[in-house]
Amino acid sequence: MKKIQSTCNYCAIDCNLDFYVENNRVVKAVPTKGYPVNDGFCCIKGLSLDKQQTTVKPNSLPKIRKEDGTFKEVSWEEGFRYVADKLKELQAKYGQESVAGISTGQLTMEEFAIFGHVMRNYLKANVDGNTRLCMATAVVAHKQSYGFDAPGFTLKDLELSDRIIFIGSNPVVAHPILWGRVRQNQVPDHKIIVIDPRKSETAMNADYWYGLKWRSDLLLLYTVANLLIEKDYLDHKFIEEHTEKFEEFKEFVKSYTLKRGAEGTGLSEEQILELVELIHSGKRVSFWWTMGVNQGYEAVRTAQAIINLALMTGNIGKPGTGANSITGQCNAMGSRSYSNTAVFFGGGDFTNPARRKRISEVLGVDEEMLAEKPTKTYNQIIEGINAGEIKGLWILCTNPRHSWTNNETFAQAAKKLELFVVQDIYDTIESAEDCTVFFPVVPGLKKEGTYINLERRLSAMRPVLERGENEISDYEAVLGVGKALGMGDALKGWETPKDCFNLMKECSRGMPCDITGVTWEGLEESHGIQWPYPEGKEEENAEEQRRLYGDGKFFTPSKKAQFIFEEVRENPLPVTEEFLYVLNTGRGSVGQWHTQSRTKEVRFVEDVSVKKAYLYMNTELAKESGIQEMDEVRVYSVNGQDAVFTVKVTENVQHDELYAPIHYVECNKLTPSLYDSYSKEPSYKATPVRFEKC
Repeated sequence: MKKIQSTCNYCAIDCNLDFYVENNRVVKAVPTKGYPVNDGFCCIKGLSLDKQQTTVKPNSLPKIRKEDGTFKEVSWEEGFRYVADKLKELQAKYGQESVAGISTGQLTMEEFAIFGHVMRNYLKANVDGNTRLCMATAVVAHKQSYGFDAPGFTLKDLELSDRIIFIGSNPVVAHPILWGRVRQNQVPDHKIIVIDPRKSETAMNADYWYGLKWRSDLLLLYTVANLLIEKDYLDHKFIEEHTEKFEEFKEFVKSYTLKRGAEGTGLSEEQILELVELIHSGKRVSFWWTMGVNQGYEAVRTAQAIINLALMTGNIGKPGTGANSITGQCNAMGSRSYSNTAVFFGGGDFTNPARRKRISEVLGVDEEMLAEKPTKTYNQIIEGINAGEIKGLWILCTNPRHSWTNNETFAQAAKKLELFVVQDIYDTIESAEDCTVFFPVVPGLKKEGTYINLERRLSAMRPVLERGENEISDYEAVLGVGKALGMGDALKGWETPKDCFNLMKECSRGMPCDITGVTWEGLEESHGIQWPYPEGKEEENAEEQRRLYGDGKFFTPSKKAQFIFEEVRENPLPVTEEFLYVLNTGRGSVGQWHTQSRTKEVRFVEDVSVKKAYLYMNTELAKESGIQEMDEVRVYSVNGQDAVFTVKVTENVQHDELYAPIHYVECNKLTPSLYDSYSKEPSYKATPVRFEKC
């Protein structure tokens, strides 16, 4: 029996596990002891990875839909040629931007990179990822406030903080290993504080819960900032030496009075003052946010309001502090820096002459071949298909028919495509129903590559099982299409994931996310390595837990962090007499994952998961509406769609709010086509609805 250490490719924690393999079967999977992230623990999803080897997978050869609607199985070479020829045909007929791609935060760094090279560089097409659905807000907030998308914390900070403030975040369910670090906190008199409209599982385990009104978080944060300033609860030295635009911010928040904050958030004045005192009394205050903040129509400014609180109180760059964005998917950080969608490989502007020159030298191609601008965003791609402007779409390891906001718009788009390539482990996902080509690829147990977790830690995915006949990886599928396109020498140096890793290393040289000191072999059987890790400074960065900004220097031209702010916007989708209630969305249980295409095949997860879509309704509202536990209701959305849900009655949602888990296709049937102005991330969290008993 042999032991192989690899990375769990579910959430952004990136736990490492030891897989014990005999006769090409996983006998058991054990969380890796000593690994800095999970140290011998992992959640039920990671423990289920060994069960997925027994599931019946689609055939290992691609399928092409014939005119009669049935599929024809073909060789990989024929599949590659067919897709390449169709891509070129569509571009010749409709223009370069008539084809597009959508990837996911679950691919390896190398798979992101080669997809970007083929689609963005060579074809000049648009490629966005479902990182847009969860982390685009944090990316833009970091870039504007810090000068680069560089979350500065390490998970160890959860154990060192005396005030842990979760804003729109539910780690008990969404990131249980992260929550485990909270439980390990031994700091005397530390407090766990939750700001969330719903009394989530995390709120139930907190010392303080502030159940504010839906989408009033930005108002609350500006009110808190104003009160901190009024009471002079500030770190003046840090503000003066390491930030800019504080005086403008100070003047701006004066209008966000305690009275205004209480009226707008539904919290009492006493609660808001209590929160202010909790922040002030902390010596090491850490603010943590995730999708409850990111998925809103003014999300970037909300994230920056959190950053502003950390900056003005000096709670950044020191142990147990920070304005810390909790990432969703296992390699969203890799997608953000190395997918070639919104920035060049390793970061940088597409129009920056120095970066263009550097990337062209590393890749060995002419500058003219490189992508010239950031991609069209996810919503623009879907809208472009429905407008008849985009005719071909290639999706990798994602299920937008289920996960896209107002997902009936994707259903409409899929039927309009002349080429729709779905590349996935499963041919049973909703998005595959209308595909014209299906590329079956292997799961993580049979792949190799690199992942970057929420604290910037690189870890290795290495093959645990040998592949069967005709089985290939996502990387090889994209490479095969690239060759069929005739890319020739433009693919030199991209032959294997390891080759690609070395290219990305060189692309990162001198950038904030520099990984030139990391080696492919060095990541194997390791404790992972946080970036930055530049060549020649390995000893300086030898500590396994490293945070950024300890020197007070940021990545802006002035090296100072920026206070960024904007007036609270009028809600573009308020409740009305017709749509009196608000639908909120989020995780359902620890065992479920996104659209359930992976976890529903694991029996011990599926056995404890609700089979049909359900929602939570307040006890009093249910009583007023004549609804009892397990009744069915039809929910009508302001977006014009409706769906049926089973009701669970609870005191943990507010009277006028409903809460539905995202794991069922009905959920995003109801969410709106509304996006943050800066990140273009969908506003999943607050949809006006009405309901009636079935």
